[in-house]
Amino acid sequence: MSRRVSGWCLFLGVMILFGWFAGANDGRADPGARDESIGMAVEFMDHAAAAFVCRDKGWFEAAGLKVESYEAYATGMALASALARGDIEAAFICLVPAINAYHNAGVPIKIVAGTHKHGYGIVARKEAVSRLSDLQNPDLRIGCVREGGAVDVLLRKAIDIHDLDKDRILSHVQRMSPAKQLLSIKTGQLDAAVLPEQWASMAESSEFRMLLTSQEVWPEMQGSVLVVKEKLIKERPETVRKLIKVLQEATDWINQNPRQAAEIVAKELQTVEGGLLKGVGADNRFSIAPDMLQRSMARLDYTTAIDPAKVQEIIDYMARLGYIKSGFAAADILDLRFLEGEPDQ
Repeated sequence: MSRRVSGWCLFLGVMILFGWFAGANDGRADPGARDESIGMAVEFMDHAAAAFVCRDKGWFEAAGLKVESYEAYATGMALASALARGDIEAAFICLVPAINAYHNAGVPIKIVAGTHKHGYGIVARKEAVSRLSDLQNPDLRIGCVREGGAVDVLLRKAIDIHDLDKDRILSHVQRMSPAKQLLSIKTGQLDAAVLPEQWASMAESSEFRMLLTSQEVWPEMQGSVLVVKEKLIKERPETVRKLIKVLQEATDWINQNPRQAAEIVAKELQTVEGGLLKGVGADNRFSIAPDMLQRSMARLDYTTAIDPAKVQEIIDYMARLGYIKSGFAAADILDLRFLEGEPDQ
């Protein structure tokens, strides 16, 4: 072989090697080698049971997902505000605040799966309230999250369905987080409260009774959902697919192992760091027993399935209440292509 030919071979070899390195570093390499890290946030409730189970059992890592950050928030509204941050790419959040974040705040998110249906209730002190209409008593002290939260929407829906006096009831509602409502219940400062689970079931341990559940107000009400940033779908669709697959597996496991699931979620809720105690005080940490949590979780229907028509109902009702700027099509916020059994969009 001549020196000229050898030189050309060497040159071509170097160029091919250079091209391989360039391809490996410009994001066009094998998708399997791409970064699968993700920033995640959850609500501090058994609504996010599937996320807690995945974290406890190491299923995120087993699925090839590296959860770089994992934050818990006391309310969906607090989580909705945090979604605007770039480092949170996926969140387990109630549908109502997710809609608020998308439509009012313009956060570029898509709902890619459900996590559960229902999971909200109205509880009351037994001797003070015997029926829903008693909430019209102006002497009653009623706790609820601020306007636009999921249980606030539920309260307004209950008022509508039962033809109650909205102004009379809302005039004596005290706005506070679920944690503060429970503290107020324990210290005798509330007669009734509108709460998400597990808080509603926790209130039953303080001589309160379940007055009404979301099942009685809004059949098939969509509770929480999994949302991801649109950028994640566009740039790393396989990461989204893996996340939904492990969510589906964890949801199936929860339904098949309710007691074990309650024990795991109770442990996670007792140890997870997050927004629970902000503004409440470290001395007011709550005891979350597996027995209570199993009762609470039985009031939810854990499923990744999501009905666009039910999402549309909530969008339309929020628009009617003035909680979002205008109505919009549920298809605008939904992207269900990754759910098993759902046709590609």
